[in-house]
Amino acid sequence: MSSDDSSVPRHGPPGGDLQSPPGVTTTASDPSSDQLLRIAAGDRSAFEEIFVAQSRILMAVILRIVRSQSLAEEVLQECFTEVWTRCSSFDPERGTGRAWLITLCRRRAIDCVRSVQAQQDRDFADGLRSSAGVGEQVEQTVIDKSESDRTVTALKILPEEQAHPIVMAFYQGLTHAQISEHLKVPLGTIKSRIRDGMKKLREELEAGR
Repeated sequence: MSSDDSSVPRHGPPGGDLQSPPGVTTTASDPSSDQLLRIAAGDRSAFEEIFVAQSRILMAVILRIVRSQSLAEEVLQECFTEVWTRCSSFDPERGTGRAWLITLCRRRAIDCVRSVQAQQDRDFADGLRSSAGVGEQVEQTVIDKSESDRTVTALKILPEEQAHPIVMAFYQGLTHAQISEHLKVPLGTIKSRIRDGMKKLREELEAGR
């Protein structure tokens, strides 16, 4: 998230700095207005002055919002980059320079928090999606195991002549015709036993829920 603009001055002022624009008066209470106007005119020394004078205060403002030293340092760097590149938007008629700086830093800090939160939300959603398939499989396995155990218990209640064909049909995968041939029982009788047995089995399972 770092905005490292090589054109932003970082060290002492070069020679030939511009003077304050005509009609601008520096006040002891808030020299920031004058400094911002000088920066807008290209005065690098004014940038150094405002950085030294305001960075500690602005860092405190940002830190109260982002609550992370490393993030606060990144946001502060972005703010001063914006000061250098966009301070022409400062209007001394609408407020003091310090108020403009604090508003800028608060906005940047809030944007940072929202960006971090949005990324965390995306990561959380991705994690849910990636684990959903596994979770559903595990849940279904548990349900199937539970239902299977209950079905086996219920089958023991059925008469052997009904339970045996049901097991052959649903657990061994045999057709009714194959069951009829294997048990030497007429096909119609097998169908009837399976139908009656399944009805009792369903009633038993529903009663146990």
